[in-house]
Amino acid sequence: MTDVQTPFLQRYRINALRAAGGLALCLLAVTSTPPTLPLVSAIFEITGAFAILIAIAGRGWSLFYIGGRKNSELVTSGPYSMMRNPLYFFSLIGIVGVAAQTGSLLSMGAITLTAYLAFDMAMRGEEAYLASRYGQRFEEYRQAIPRLWPDLSLWRECEDTPLRSASALGSLKDGMVFLAAWIGIELIKLAQSAGFLPVLWTLPI
Repeated sequence: MTDVQTPFLQRYRINALRAAGGLALCLLAVTSTPPTLPLVSAIFEITGAFAILIAIAGRGWSLFYIGGRKNSELVTSGPYSMMRNPLYFFSLIGIVGVAAQTGSLLSMGAITLTAYLAFDMAMRGEEAYLASRYGQRFEEYRQAIPRLWPDLSLWRECEDTPLRSASALGSLKDGMVFLAAWIGIELIKLAQSAGFLPVLWTLPI
């Protein structure tokens, strides 16, 4: 997630993702999953929790490099030396983690695919913006660095301290949305168990 974009496009992307997330929670509120073995449920929950923590930590790490200079520089060091969109990469991991808390493979697949398609459109738009702004320099970066899947062999550190602004620390709150979604899903499960939420259909897997 290179995250260099006009304020309007950034607000549009954030609001669209929030709306999609809210819709997903509404659908999950009236949906249940088939009974599974306790061990299977535990694997889903522990794996999902681990993915959420990785997402929060990874986004924070990426923001140490991009924060405070996202609109003034083409950042190509740290996580941005291994992949062009680390914020999207870690966000996708977080979404997989949240989806795992539902305990349904079908929910995980649908949520993850929807998120990836939304991120793909956002990345295309951002790359077009970066290409128009940085020209050949961005094209060389695009050719050398994977778009989303990291290549650890390409790691390159910057020469100075990456954190340029305290605003980067403030941006860490964005990662808390994964914790909020996790809590929301757990509350939905409790409400369904107590009979406060009607279950309209049950997923096959």
